[in-house]
Amino acid sequence: MISKYRKLFNTQFTEKKYLQLKEDIASDFGYEPTFRIGETPFFIADELKDQLIEGCNEVIALIQQDDFKLMTNKALELNTKVPNEDEHTTFLAIDFGICEEDGAVIPKLIEVQGFPSLYNYQTNLYEKFVNQYPFLSGLTPFFNGMNPQEYLKIIEEEICNNHLKENVILLEIEPEKQNTKIDFDYCKRDIGIPIICVTELIKKGRQLFYKNENNEEKLVKRIYNRVIFDELDLRTDLKLDFSFSDDLDVEWAGHPNWFFRISKFILPFLKGKYFIETTLLSDLKAIPEDLENYVLKPLFSFSGTGVIFHVKKEDIEAVVEKELYILQKKVNYIPIVQSPDGNVKAEVRVLCVWKKEDDAPTLLCNLVRLSRGEMIGVKFNKDRDWVGGTIGLFER
Repeated sequence: MISKYRKLFNTQFTEKKYLQLKEDIASDFGYEPTFRIGETPFFIADELKDQLIEGCNEVIALIQQDDFKLMTNKALELNTKVPNEDEHTTFLAIDFGICEEDGAVIPKLIEVQGFPSLYNYQTNLYEKFVNQYPFLSGLTPFFNGMNPQEYLKIIEEEICNNHLKENVILLEIEPEKQNTKIDFDYCKRDIGIPIICVTELIKKGRQLFYKNENNEEKLVKRIYNRVIFDELDLRTDLKLDFSFSDDLDVEWAGHPNWFFRISKFILPFLKGKYFIETTLLSDLKAIPEDLENYVLKPLFSFSGTGVIFHVKKEDIEAVVEKELYILQKKVNYIPIVQSPDGNVKAEVRVLCVWKKEDDAPTLLCNLVRLSRGEMIGVKFNKDRDWVGGTIGLFER
């Protein structure tokens, strides 16, 4: 935490400014996001920033290994495999809980995913905070010294890959009902691609089409995929004209297979000071006696679904598909963000893009979630203040 900015922000903070922040966001598309917006940014000191970068680089080193695909093939065997996988993921999100260990602040890896996050919303959120608190313009949410224009250019290039915008789509399940709808709308506004529901795609041979606002059929050449298969599997009411397992003549901005390869599945392979003891349930030799110190998590669920925080022996014994669950040691989140009423825990998600021609992903921006509850995440912090989704800021 950068103390001088925390004190300055808290001195300037008012409930009126928080309402104006939310109204500023709501004014862009005529609605307020369905998730809670945190009252404050998280001011990240250089030492913590360096630790986050070091932790990310260690995760990336594992993903860069020559045998990484071989190592993670089992993750695909357990799920829907999509043809025409690319050499590496396009998007990478790395989540660190801000924890305390031996009296020192340290980030601990909670999750990693080869899937896009709120890339477009976050840069707009930063601008909204600056509108209310002009001194924040001297700070940045971006890595590598980039500015908002450079950031957006990278995102646009990786999503569109030089195709005409009408031939690139953001694909989701009923996008208008998703909590991440605000990110989709910023993507459409700032990049210029249409938002399409999976039920709206038309398959002709190996090609996919959608109808634009003028009811004209347009060829889909590239898909910015935001579909979570976990949700798709539950939506048996949806009628699709194609299957993700079809051999289609399309490119993927974020090939679906990477959601499974880069997931909780790789956590047991990561060893080091930034990583938590994690065991695949099928590899568990004995159930620990101190289960109060562990969390049980499904490998491929999203947004905290299916996580058991207070684990009992019978919970583990009841799991049938043990290769689909991990048992993870709990960490000690430190209440690091000083609010007007007590301190708040934080989790930082580092947002990366892996350009096709590069040897490694580029660290771009971040997302922060604030919590007063046992678990980080908007759904676990209802009816509380100074919690929810926000952004981390660094000194330039």
